[in-house]
Amino acid sequence: MVFLGNFVPIARAVIGVRNLKIITFGPRPQDFFACNAPIKGLYELGVEVEENSELDLLVAYKAHAGDKRIPQVCDDMAREMGEGKFYPDLLERMAQFELTLLDWAEEHRGARKYVAFADKCWPAFPKEFGFEPCYVNSRLASRGIPVACEVDIYGALSEYIGACVTADAVTLLDINNSVPASLWEKEIKGKFSYQLTDTFMGFHCGNTPSCKMCADRAVKYQLIQNRLLENGGTPDFTRGTLEGDIAPSDITFYRLQCDSEGTVRSYIAQGEVLPVATGSFGGIGVFAIPEMGRFYRHVLIQKRYPHHGAVAFAHCGKALFEVFKLLGVQDIAYNQPKALPYPTENPWS
Repeated sequence: MVFLGNFVPIARAVIGVRNLKIITFGPRPQDFFACNAPIKGLYELGVEVEENSELDLLVAYKAHAGDKRIPQVCDDMAREMGEGKFYPDLLERMAQFELTLLDWAEEHRGARKYVAFADKCWPAFPKEFGFEPCYVNSRLASRGIPVACEVDIYGALSEYIGACVTADAVTLLDINNSVPASLWEKEIKGKFSYQLTDTFMGFHCGNTPSCKMCADRAVKYQLIQNRLLENGGTPDFTRGTLEGDIAPSDITFYRLQCDSEGTVRSYIAQGEVLPVATGSFGGIGVFAIPEMGRFYRHVLIQKRYPHHGAVAFAHCGKALFEVFKLLGVQDIAYNQPKALPYPTENPWS
C-alpha cells in the first residue's frame, strides 16, 4: 500500500499531461527564450496547444461586461484578500476577466479534460484591459488551472505537473535575482546553513496564490510598468498585482523545457523559502537551494534554461523525477553536491 500511495501522484501527473490543453493568448515575445521554445516537444508529450491573439481575449472580455456572476466573484475576492488589502473599484474589472478565462476554458477544452493558460500580460495588456492580470492568474492557479506569465507555454506545463503531483497550488517565478550580500550578512549568515551563492530571490509581479504568501500580502500595482506606462503617477491600469513576501515553506524548483532542436529536458532542485523579509516589491521570497551557485552555472546557464522556474510548495523531487522519466525525458538535471562535480566542472576549482 505504501508503494501504491507513492505512485498515485505520479500517475495523476502523467494522466493529466496526456489529457491537457494549454491555451495561449498573444504572440510569444521575441526576447524571451522561455516563450519562443518550439512546441514540437509538447505534441510529443501528448499536450494539445491552442494559440490565440490578445484581440481574441479582449473581445471575449468585453462580451462579459455586465455578467450576472460578477458580483459573486467580487465578493469572493474581497473575502480572500480581507479589508484594506484590495482596490474596491478594481474588483469588477478583475472579476470580469476571471469569468472570461474560466468560460474560455470550458468552451475550448474540446476533447481534453484539463486546461492551463499561458498569457501575454504586458506591455499592451494593462492599458487595454484596465488592470494587471496577476491577481486573477493567482486565483486560477490556486484552483489547479495555472496561468503562466509572458506566454510561457512550458512554464504552464511545468506548473500543471507540479499541481498534479502535490494536489496543491503552485507558482512560476523568475530565478535570476540575487540576494543582496548585505541581506545575507544580516539575516541569513550564522542563522541558516546556506552560503550566499545558495540563495536567490524568487520573484514575479504578483502571480503567486495568496495561500502561499505571508499575511501582509495585498493587491497592489506593478511598480515598473507604472513608471513606464503611467509616468510614475497615481496608479490606475497598472494595478492588479498580488504582492507580498512568499511564506516560509519547503519547495521544489523545477522545469520542463524544449531546446532549439526539439529535445525536451528538465531540472529538479529541492530547497526552502527562508523566513527572511525581502524588503522588495512583487510576489517575492528568499529561496535557498544547496549548491545553487554551481547548479545555476552548470545547468541553468549552460543548458540555456529560461529565467522562469516552476515552484511546488513541498519536497516532491522524487515524484517529479519519476513523472519526467515516464514522460520520456532523458535529461533530468539536479543540484549536485560538491562531491559530485558536473561533467563540465573543473575538479580543481
